[in-house]
This record gives sequence, C-alpha cells and structure tokens, in this order.
Amino acid sequence: MTVAIKVEKLSVSFAGRNVFENLDLDVESGGPTVLMGRSGSGKTTLLRAINRLNECLPGSATTGSVRLRLGGEWLDAYAPATRAEDLRKRVGMVFQSPNVLPVSVGRNVDLPLGLALGLPPAERAQRMEQALREARLWDEVKDRLNHPAQTLSGGQQQRLCLARALAFRPEVLLLDEPTASLDFKAARGVEDLLLELAGRYTLLVVSHNLNQARRLARHMFVLREGERIEAVGQDALADKDRLLTLMDELF
Repeated sequence: MTVAIKVEKLSVSFAGRNVFENLDLDVESGGPTVLMGRSGSGKTTLLRAINRLNECLPGSATTGSVRLRLGGEWLDAYAPATRAEDLRKRVGMVFQSPNVLPVSVGRNVDLPLGLALGLPPAERAQRMEQALREARLWDEVKDRLNHPAQTLSGGQQQRLCLARALAFRPEVLLLDEPTASLDFKAARGVEDLLLELAGRYTLLVVSHNLNQARRLARHMFVLREGERIEAVGQDALADKDRLLTLMDELF
C-alpha cells in the first residue's frame, strides 16, 4: 500500500506550551488507521494539525512537515503556497460531538457547498443526495430535508456531519472519536459505515475505545504523552489479551 499522509518532525504548541514535539507518522491509504493514547496525549491536536485547524486557535505554533498524497501528487500542507481553505476541502474532518448547523437537514449539506465552492443549485442538490446516500442517511431523511437538523437522533446527526464532509469529495477523512457521544447501536452503525468508506477514502480515526480500535483498525498507533508514536502490529491487534498487555506497557 502507498503512504497517504507523511508527518515528519511535527511539533505543536499553544502559548509556548508544547503539546508534542518531533513526531513522525506514516498513514497508509485506505485504512482505517486508528490513533490511540491517554487523554491529553495530543491525539486531537495531531489530527487537527494535518488539515491546519490548530491555526484557528489563539497562540498556536506549528513546526515540521505534513505532506499528503492528493490526486496522485504530494501536497505540503504548510507550504506558503498552500491555502488552508483549499486543503480542508480535500481533507475533511468529523468531530467528537455532532456539530450540525442550526438550519435544516438539507441546508446542512447544501449551504457549505454554496459558500465554499460556489456550486449552482442543481449540482449542490446532486452532491447532497449522493453524500447522504454514502453516509447511509438518505432513506431516513429524504422526506425530512426541510426539518431542523436538531430533530435528528444523535447517530443521524453524526452521519449528517459525515455527509457534509463527503459532499466536498475529499480524499482523506480525519475523525476525532466520532462515536464518543453515541449510544452502542448508533456507534456500531457508524463503525460499519467507516469500514465501508475505507475502501474509497484514507481514514485516520482517533479512538479512546480499545474494542472499537480492534474492530476498526487496519493499522494502529499509540501516542505516548506527546513523546513518540508507537506502531501496534497486526499480531497484537488480532489478540485481545496481547493488545491489552501492550497497552498497559505503553501507558
């Protein structure tokens, strides 16, 4: 398999306090690749660094390199010529809690397409339906597109956020604990969806749940308190007891 994301000597700090320093990580295409670590170890910060969301926060500073293979070519995320807005259209992100817009179900997908891409109404409608189908949500909401998005269940709202990202037709999806706020049934539905999407996108998923990591991960890494990233082999992923022992050692 080919490497889709290459992180080299990456350091991120906020107001002079280092979250992590000199991290290296290769993420292969497809996946899912799961990133684990203790709370506060820097997992979310690392995820946000890949599509330059940290720079939206005050006092952030980033050094090092993040390169992504997009459209068959390498793109340097932090090169002066790379616009963050253009990068985020190709590298989508879904957050821990569903962050639906305070508009209708349909407008949650349609509005960003109009504002960010300037697409005409017919193309926006086509992309919206395609994305909702891809997120396994179309049949559930096709008669509720004009209803407020907040009336959807938690699992539906998270899939709506995923559909909103998919509508931009990205090549990489970054998912920050995407099932943390969902009940068991909804979480398993999102997990099944991610496994299906891995055939078409590169997925990097932050998780705090070891059982979920075992179900999802084709590759797994553990971030240790911002110090270094440990790769977890396939033999450990296949053996729960061995994985538990390894996680105890790493933490």
